[in-house]
Amino acid sequence: MGDSRKRLKEFPKDVQVTMGGALMIAQYGGMADNVKPLKGFGSGVFEIVDRYDKNAYRLVYAVQIGEQIYVLHAFQKKSKQGISTPKADLDLIKRRYKDAQEAAKHDR
Repeated sequence: MGDSRKRLKEFPKDVQVTMGGALMIAQYGGMADNVKPLKGFGSGVFEIVDRYDKNAYRLVYAVQIGEQIYVLHAFQKKSKQGISTPKADLDLIKRRYKDAQEAAKHDR
């Protein structure tokens, strides 16, 4: 959704490989070790977490919407607020999640 693919391609190659592997596992119905549910979204929205060279990278995706997995957002976490996801990122994820739900209705 949106610029998620472009942002993912800007991540370090090792992070891209890790996140791509986790998405592949999700496509087959599994969950990689570095994936956790994203709080506040109910079931079906997950966050891939990867640390690389003292930086934190996140990729949020949604399953259980139609037949596809929707990548909602990919970003480097720069927040100084501990482990919480910044509000601007959460707002973007919420908006794209609604868009993904709408898109899935038309893909059926």
